[in-house]
Amino acid sequence: MKKQVIEYAGVPVGIVVPDEDRLKFIAVKYHVHDLDEHRFRNTDEVKLAIRDLLNRQQAKPIHV
Repeated sequence: MKKQVIEYAGVPVGIVVPDEDRLKFIAVKYHVHDLDEHRFRNTDEVKLAIRDLLNRQQAKPIHV
């Protein structure tokens, strides 16, 4: 496998590149930067992690 673009809700948010026996996620959008350089078994796992991260970010209360 070569590098592959990862989209979320139709927007490119990063790429995955082969890294030993895993895929390393390289974030290109700030809102998914917490996952930058994390390693995953497959692209479905990456997309699930992105969805979970964004759901957690939306659930955080905003302090003014």
